[in-house]
Amino acid sequence: MSTELERRSAREVLEDHLALREKGDLDLDIERNYHREVVVLTPLGTHHGWGGVRECAQTLYEAIKDASTYEYDSVVCDERGALLEWSSESDGMSITDGVDSFLIEDGLICVQTIRYTVVFKDLSQAFNA
Repeated sequence: MSTELERRSAREVLEDHLALREKGDLDLDIERNYHREVVVLTPLGTHHGWGGVRECAQTLYEAIKDASTYEYDSVVCDERGALLEWSSESDGMSITDGVDSFLIEDGLICVQTIRYTVVFKDLSQAFNA
């Protein structure tokens, strides 16, 4: 990794992460912003490495595949950490309580926690998710 990327602040890493996800470029996001041995903690379990990041992204994309909006309700950063509160909505579902936290060292996400609840507007959709 270039020293320029290593010198990024936690906020710069988070902003790059969010911009790349918004563009739909998961691979570049992982390569630029995640440590190869990252640990991602979710209510579903612990996920390791870049493969774990892909697993978590796939789970979210399946839940909100037709999401029309993402809102970042709160972004708080310090030198090594970041907290992101977010929400998302589509015609069929909503998430109002998304929370991700990040431990960022040397310009890379080393640990991430992810928590959100998908609420289906039509209960029958919950069985097809």
